[in-house]
Amino acid sequence: MTTTALVVHPVVPTDFEKRRKGRLPDVQLEEAVGLAAAINLEVLNAHIAKVYKITAGYFIGEGARDTIKEMVKELEPEVVIVNATLSPVQQRNLEKAWECKVIDRTGLILEIFGARAQTKEGKMQVELAALSYQRSRLVKSWTHLERQRGGTGSTGGPGETQLEIDRRLIDDKIILLKDQLEHVRKNRDLQRKSRERVPFPVVAIVGYTNAGKSTLFNTLTGAEVFAENLLFATLDPTMRRMKLAGGRDVILSDTVGFISDLPTHLVAAFRATLEQVQYADVILHVRDVSSEDTEAQREDVISILKDLEIDVENDPRIIEVLNKTDKLPDGGASVWRRPDMRGRQVAISALHNTGLDELKAAIDAVLSQSHSIHKITLKHQDGKALAWLHRHGSVLNRQDGEDDITLDVSMDEGEYQKFLSQFS
Repeated sequence: MTTTALVVHPVVPTDFEKRRKGRLPDVQLEEAVGLAAAINLEVLNAHIAKVYKITAGYFIGEGARDTIKEMVKELEPEVVIVNATLSPVQQRNLEKAWECKVIDRTGLILEIFGARAQTKEGKMQVELAALSYQRSRLVKSWTHLERQRGGTGSTGGPGETQLEIDRRLIDDKIILLKDQLEHVRKNRDLQRKSRERVPFPVVAIVGYTNAGKSTLFNTLTGAEVFAENLLFATLDPTMRRMKLAGGRDVILSDTVGFISDLPTHLVAAFRATLEQVQYADVILHVRDVSSEDTEAQREDVISILKDLEIDVENDPRIIEVLNKTDKLPDGGASVWRRPDMRGRQVAISALHNTGLDELKAAIDAVLSQSHSIHKITLKHQDGKALAWLHRHGSVLNRQDGEDDITLDVSMDEGEYQKFLSQFS
């Protein structure tokens, strides 16, 4: 049975800065409705509430609260989604005022993460984020019991004891999950080093949620990753092998979508998923240029990549992929061309397979800047040297002669010099 919801987007004074950057309230409300749709909530109505001054106990002022209360009475939603970060006290007070379950933006995103995660690692990351969120709510949720504390000395009442037990249980789970995720990171690092020994360059796809990353991934690799018009359709990292036009093999990696105002502990929980981006040879930043919010979304992605110590404006690995051009008038993508990207922008439609040859050529060009193709001749008995080249380079072509083997090998200059020092 479908759960019904009322979506409320509070426009607060700090939103004026967001509006200046192009993030409009109606677009933010539409995104919140999209988040609700991502977990199959039936949205009965969506409302923009003007908040001239944030109220400590409720976040939303009395006038706006009363308006929403009337909507709740009329529509009878099972949950009210407030597209903002609420404190535990604010959430509880709004539930009392509206006599309805209330979840904030963080809680909604966690619900989506929980529904989408498929792999063991993904589920661990979701659980870690959820526990951190629950712990912040736990601090206030037992205050009615803390007031029951009686007697003197160090022994507290039942509320304090229960609170301490729950905190300890959550803290123990958090410590265990962090240890397990650290193990995952180490395994991924070993896998990355293994790929460096038999190097297929890694091409990571990043971008705002619902920008079309998974559709592009599927189109380029022929895979069947879940790709729907839903926010956060992909949570678990997926990797597939792909061949470029020149014959070079690469590993294409799809990642979790980015989103504005993502709470810090959520970013931290998913950092293991995003770490692969740091080590990628090419980074495809996929943008939905048909969205009114595309420039603001670009800034959000740049901000998160900066947290990963990736400078989008100057990193030569970045290719900006202007996606969904099929939704624009002819030549519409030219509006988003940036001279500072120095040709590292490609306009495509992943859905309609347009511009993909140009994109593959751009990937090849970026790889060629760091990897040169060397023609190397070996004797048939030089098995050790041949094995070394397969470990440290990408063998693009091989011709076996009567006495010799001629290879075209792609590798960076440092590895080539190591080869010469060992085998020439």
